[in-house]
Amino acid sequence: MVSCLFCGPKLAACGIVISIWGVIMLAMLGIFFTTHSAVLIEDVPFKEEDMHNDQEPPHSIYKLYNQVGYNCFIAAGIYVLVAALSFCQIKLNHRKEYMVR
Repeated sequence: MVSCLFCGPKLAACGIVISIWGVIMLAMLGIFFTTHSAVLIEDVPFKEEDMHNDQEPPHSIYKLYNQVGYNCFIAAGIYVLVAALSFCQIKLNHRKEYMVR
């Protein structure tokens, strides 16, 4: 029988802990970016000419804020997938403990 087990229980537990932290952190950053938090302006990738060449500068900056926020939500989703994979690995490790050879 082919096993999908590729990491041990400690590594899987570490993956879950890091994934939970990543989901919480990135979800909060996504919320703050989509609400256009002024504190995060240094993390928005805009150039100085974006401010001077645009007729409505706040709208272009808000568009960049939203894009960075969506990227944070996508990364949080990837962390959810990693947590699910780590959880499956923990379950497979527990099942392996009860198997008789």
